Amino acid sequence: MVTQPLISIITVCRNAETTIGATLKSVDEQTFTDYEHIIIDGASSDATLSIIKSAPNERRRLSSDPDRGIYDAMNRGLERARGRYVIFLNAGDRFHSPTTLNLYASAISVNPEVDIVYGETDIVDINGNYIGPRHLSAPEVLTAESFADGMLVCHQAFMASIRITSYYDVRYKFSSDYDWCIRCLQRSRLNINLNAVTIDYLNEGETTRNRSRSLYERFKIMSYYFGAGKSIRRHFSFLRRYIKRRNRK
Repeated sequence: MVTQPLISIITVCRNAETTIGATLKSVDEQTFTDYEHIIIDGASSDATLSIIKSAPNERRRLSSDPDRGIYDAMNRGLERARGRYVIFLNAGDRFHSPTTLNLYASAISVNPEVDIVYGETDIVDINGNYIGPRHLSAPEVLTAESFADGMLVCHQAFMASIRITSYYDVRYKFSSDYDWCIRCLQRSRLNINLNAVTIDYLNEGETTRNRSRSLYERFKIMSYYFGAGKSIRRHFSFLRRYIKRRNRK
């Protein structure tokens, strides 16, 4: 009989030989062990699979097949998830410390009805060196309306009850995680801020490399949920925020 773990960690990757090792290591170092680690590989042609297979973990399950993009791969991960809660940790991203999963699990144990548990994110380079905090901070009170101000919680720091999840919309190639988080928030009843950094996010992710297309998709999603006029006004404030951030650098 297959037991149900508390947490399903889903990692999607393809040709990630330079980044997957750090992700595996951060999972294997966790002091909390009531989890499963599902890896959805997009038929890698480099050394990714051999690296994964050389890091055995009885809680890890690997699937390697061609996919139709990152969000199709994430949907395959959701199909395989057996946990009560799900969190996505893609190749190159890491849990901030060995006690990170324990932070999430402790919040759940205190509040069994919680639907979303979330934290802060640091940006790191490929070697795991700290670059800086994410430019957006997680609000103390998180609702779907919070995301009218952008993706205030990094997708990788966003743990959701499987009850409120649905498939990613594969029509979006770079910002479907923004849409997915909003839909989760629309269904959630109780959300808890851990008030701690939980994720080290690799600076050169797929969205980072395709920033303009990602922002265009995000504007379409924002307009759908919050209205075009409001979204246009918000983007003027986003521009001012971006200019201030650039000037500080």
